[in-house]
Amino acid sequence: MNKVIKTLVLSAAVAATTLTATAGVVEARDRHGYWRDGGDYRRHHNRDAVVGGALGLATGLIIGGAIASQPRYVERRTYVEPEYYPERRVIYRQAPSYEPWTQSWYDYCSQRYRTFDPNSGTFVGYDGREHFCTAG
Repeated sequence: MNKVIKTLVLSAAVAATTLTATAGVVEARDRHGYWRDGGDYRRHHNRDAVVGGALGLATGLIIGGAIASQPRYVERRTYVEPEYYPERRVIYRQAPSYEPWTQSWYDYCSQRYRTFDPNSGTFVGYDGREHFCTAG
């Protein structure tokens, strides 16, 4: 994108230079398009504008080609594996085992299951059936 902007700016500068040069030539002509050359009138049929445009185009192409041919620097990233891998630690917790119908069993089942019925020791599962609470 940066090269495109550079090329456009340089092309605009060359075009502006060419246009100002040809505008100065136009002012030197009389009202019929003739040049006055020491009393001798000659008609040029706007060849100067065509030559100026061709020179501007050639200059723009040369400058644009020089900009486009500059080497491109691409940052390449490579992944390097670290030499040290920390050992994974897996911690297993032992599930609490409570004797049914004890106070700790009631506490565990009522906290774990919202539908726990302490009278029967059951809870309603996702399948809609009643299951006995086994803590352990």
